[in-house]
Amino acid sequence: MRSGDSLRRDVLRMTQNAVYLVEKRDRRELGDDDIAGIVTKEVKTRRESVEAFRKGGREDLATKEEAEIAILSEYLPEQLGDDAIAALVADAMATTGASSARDMGKVMGWLSPRTKGRADGRRVAELVASALAGADIAAHDRAPDADAPQAGDSEPATSRESG
Repeated sequence: MRSGDSLRRDVLRMTQNAVYLVEKRDRRELGDDDIAGIVTKEVKTRRESVEAFRKGGREDLATKEEAEIAILSEYLPEQLGDDAIAALVADAMATTGASSARDMGKVMGWLSPRTKGRADGRRVAELVASALAGADIAAHDRAPDADAPQAGDSEPATSRESG
């Protein structure tokens, strides 16, 4: 407040108010993890606003939202990079036995508590989907083609039309 940075002051007040509202609603004092979750939610909301403002041609508002994201990011734990997330995805796939896109829920369920507040959920989901698609294709390439005749199979009989 003393520095005269009104944007920082306003962003921190809004975030403090969001924390207060959750504490009041839940009737309990929030811990560090809970507060980090609220700050993460505030960042996510602003990212969505940036996209909307850019689509609407309001670059001035998008720039303001990005400045707010930068301020809030200072109060979040260090974010995981793509390499760290990819390593966690590999661990999750090995642990859960996931091998196809149908297993996305299992993998995300395993990853969510490990990446909460440290990685954007959308980015994690993209990397999981990519890894599962790669595993699915690799499994498909290893499996024998069900339509191709196998060794020892005779040619399929054709039905003769009576005429």
